[in-house]
Amino acid sequence: MDATYWHKQSDQPLYDDLLWSRPEHRAQAGKLLILGGNLHGFAAAALAYQTAGEAGIGEARIILPDALQKTVGRMINDAQFAPSTSSGSFAKSALASWLDEAAWADGILLAGDFGRNSQTAALAEAFLLKYRGPATITKDAVDMFYSQPQSILNRPETCLVLSLAQLQKLASLGKWPTPLKFEMGQLQLVEWLHQFSKKHSAHLVMYHNQHIYVAVGGRVSQTKVGEQTSWRVRSAAQAAVWWLQNPSKPFEALTTAVFPGFK
Repeated sequence: MDATYWHKQSDQPLYDDLLWSRPEHRAQAGKLLILGGNLHGFAAAALAYQTAGEAGIGEARIILPDALQKTVGRMINDAQFAPSTSSGSFAKSALASWLDEAAWADGILLAGDFGRNSQTAALAEAFLLKYRGPATITKDAVDMFYSQPQSILNRPETCLVLSLAQLQKLASLGKWPTPLKFEMGQLQLVEWLHQFSKKHSAHLVMYHNQHIYVAVGGRVSQTKVGEQTSWRVRSAAQAAVWWLQNPSKPFEALTTAVFPGFK
């Protein structure tokens, strides 16, 4: 196995030069639009907003379904609201609001808690067809693309922060010839990510067995992080911030973003 593409990150960040080149002023630190939530929950969007602030974003905004307007009120600064369905998820008519705010942002984050709603899935698909900028996708936002896996696997400027089970399903539905298995050894898993990311445009961030793996264009990094809770939302928000601040270095930016205890 040629492991020149395999990079291990342990007690020191691999790309600490990115630390010293970070924007010194918030006005230069990028703008992130966070999309998520439904009537029954908006924790993912709220956590993403908090984490993005901690990670050094210049400015962040959230769009939630308007079914949450009375519940959220002024609890979250910079929260805006778009049309929702009768069940409280985003309606297809929210597309204009999403696109208007996306034009303001340097990158967007589909943070999750969208609920299982066909209108919301159609909205997400339509949005990514029209929006051309960097998109980070996590939690149940990934699930909305199972019917058309290639639309996110082969979309330029896309980062998927997902579980092994989600990647397994996307690969299977996308007719990838080599199955992804939970019982794979470390060498097998890294080789699989290497081959898969060489053939697909999407950047991958995945947690498995106390490690976070980043795969971009055939390069794979492995970072030991221990047991994690809410790892997808936190990692996705940090990844979105570091990536939009280092757009020409996605592998280095995403690897640095997942370094433990690091913002």
